[in-house]
Amino acid sequence: MVKYIVDCFGRSFELEKLRQTLRVRKERATLVAAVLRRQGQGNDLAELTALAESAGAIVVDRFVQKLRSVNPSTYIGKGKAQQLKERVRLFGAEAVIFDNDLSPGQIRELEKIVEAKVLDRSELVLDIFATRAKTKQAKLQVELAQLEYTYPRLTRMWSHLDSVAGAGGGTDAGTVGGIGTRGPGEQQLEIDRRLVNKRITDLKRELSAIDKRKVREIDGRKGLFKICLVGYTNAGKSTLLNSLTNAQARVEDRLFATLDTRTKRWNLTAGTDVLLSDTVGFVRNLPHQLVASFKATLEEAINADLLLHIVDVSGQQALQQIDSVNKVLGEIGCAQKSILQVFNKIDIVSNVGQLEMLQTLCPDAVCISAKIGSGLGELTEAVLSRYKGDELILRVTTAQSNGKVQSFLRAYGTVIKEHYLDGSVLIDARLGQKQLESLKRLSPRDIEIIQN
Repeated sequence: MVKYIVDCFGRSFELEKLRQTLRVRKERATLVAAVLRRQGQGNDLAELTALAESAGAIVVDRFVQKLRSVNPSTYIGKGKAQQLKERVRLFGAEAVIFDNDLSPGQIRELEKIVEAKVLDRSELVLDIFATRAKTKQAKLQVELAQLEYTYPRLTRMWSHLDSVAGAGGGTDAGTVGGIGTRGPGEQQLEIDRRLVNKRITDLKRELSAIDKRKVREIDGRKGLFKICLVGYTNAGKSTLLNSLTNAQARVEDRLFATLDTRTKRWNLTAGTDVLLSDTVGFVRNLPHQLVASFKATLEEAINADLLLHIVDVSGQQALQQIDSVNKVLGEIGCAQKSILQVFNKIDIVSNVGQLEMLQTLCPDAVCISAKIGSGLGELTEAVLSRYKGDELILRVTTAQSNGKVQSFLRAYGTVIKEHYLDGSVLIDARLGQKQLESLKRLSPRDIEIIQN
């Protein structure tokens, strides 16, 4: 059995260690951003710098070019590529990382010119995910994403893709390995594709089993209000989870510190518990392979009753990050869900004008600092209001022996008055509209809506 495979850049590696081929470890890196003029905005490479440093690179130079159009051969144009080569030599860079998605051919041509390793944005993000994956599920998801990224690039990228005939040495007569082994053979490209495709199939099968278990877990939570934390990576979601539930989740000031979902009970008020889940953070132009392979992890957001969109308002890119998160939410089918904006890290805000602008755009947003606990009371009240929905005034008739109805109204609503009759009780109460269905499941004799 073939144990080795060649990737889209001609590098040989063991199949089971595919995800380790993209790693950048303490390499000196030059960052490049090519911005199309019609896009009308620059790129200070701040986010790519953070991504590169998270992957273990030492950023030694930054190179930004505005383009009228993309060069199909080298993306940035051959003249600029020569300038990039000189800068790579000047700063002693070992890797060049683009803040753009490049084709395999563009990477190949650029590597020939600059004489250094070239990576694009998707490859870098996939590498970071690979280094962060700790659980079996996360490792499988990352490996699948990397394989799906690599698979379409296995074509015309290196010289060994000639026909491979049978084993043994060739002869003038064409008898390569004896009887039964003659013929045109099989292209190495097809061998590589078959190996990658088989591994993708195996990974999807394993992840499908994980998906089914995840769905069963979520189905077992029916009747409980589910809230999911979403947001840009390093926005403070895990810190907030710890502050609200004492989950003791690992917190680190780095990108993509959390890849696995963690769910805890959150007590909003006496007798009112909800489930609060943390999820993987998003980033601008998140590779679609990751979105697809992390379906099981994102299932919490898909099935949530309320999303808390955590925004780091201490940075300068808050508005762009909000747009990026909304884009990913749209991709996974969550755009129409109930969303509450939560502005985090207000204790270290330096640009007050930006915060005021964001508050104008999102007037219902709650300002907090998850780290020092500021604003958590206001957040709890806002969530409780969303949990209850519009309040109704009900008159409920139930048997005196049906203690579940009476307990439910006291726990989830406000009892206005009670009137006891022979064997039954009439209760006037305020109750959130969203709890009405749960009340009906407790089988009261009659429910009359007095006031909407």
